Amino acid sequence: MDERVIGRSGQRASVVGLGTWQLGADWGEVDDKEALAVLETAAESGVTFFDTADVYGDGRSEQTIAAFLRGRPDLHVLVATKMGRRVDQIPENYVLDNFRAWNDRSRRNLGVDRLDLVQLHCPPTPVYSCDAVYDALDTLVAEERIAAYGVSVETCAEALTAIARPGVASVQIILNPFRMKPLHQVLPAAREAGVGIIARVPLASGLLSGKYTKDTVFAADDHRTYNRHGEAFDQGETFSGVDYATGVEAAAEFAALAPEGYTPAQLALRWIIDQPGVTTVIPGARNPEQARANAAAAKLPELSAQTVTAVSDLYDRRIKDQVESRW
Repeated sequence: MDERVIGRSGQRASVVGLGTWQLGADWGEVDDKEALAVLETAAESGVTFFDTADVYGDGRSEQTIAAFLRGRPDLHVLVATKMGRRVDQIPENYVLDNFRAWNDRSRRNLGVDRLDLVQLHCPPTPVYSCDAVYDALDTLVAEERIAAYGVSVETCAEALTAIARPGVASVQIILNPFRMKPLHQVLPAAREAGVGIIARVPLASGLLSGKYTKDTVFAADDHRTYNRHGEAFDQGETFSGVDYATGVEAAAEFAALAPEGYTPAQLALRWIIDQPGVTTVIPGARNPEQARANAAAAKLPELSAQTVTAVSDLYDRRIKDQVESRW
């Protein structure tokens, strides 16, 4: 699979990575055997970038990745984790002592002395503007606790604030055919600054797979049930912030745009891969079949201008007014 450089870090990531939120929690139960099978299938399909977080399953996702990589010393996989969501979400918690403690825990979970890439995990907005926060992150690099750092954001404004910081290697942001606002300013600014873009929630929590109907029922412990209106965390993380009924209808239209040989999910992933400035896209997978199909999107041809125009038209008609003013 093709790889791209993650901005200023000089590190490389496969154009399709693997998001591992599903392997920790909040998407219904995934047992350990199935989780390891997902990781194995992704790696065998050419994925060299795993994204996780200390809060996914309270460390379970990190530990599962560590267990898998211990058994596959032949693999070179860059592991990016995130920190900051295991405490009260106030700016005062984003200080060096806490960073060191969170870093120690993730290094133990992942079984490494130095983490490849650490991202602030959608902290309170003022954190992105705080000099002391970036000084603390620079200290972690100097102490060889981390090789590079980035941020994960909810809004385009937060992304632009972080991109202006010289030490930021990457910005992780929601980008998909139902969330196009980052195309206007964020991706061009990142390209100019040499900052990598990690595209998350690429399938709008599964909406863009075309599998769901208005009658689909998700498990009680699935965020698509309990966070549909932002009850637990930012609503934009669930269905990209799109009203579910609208999303299902728009997703049916989107599925009809898939060229021959593409699934709707692969259309969404290929659309993201084709955007100038995107480093990697990180779909999750609950089973090996999904992991394999996601990785296969990297080998599909670039989308035609006609398909790209049709996707943009759908967004403008059905989605744009719901999401652009909020994120």
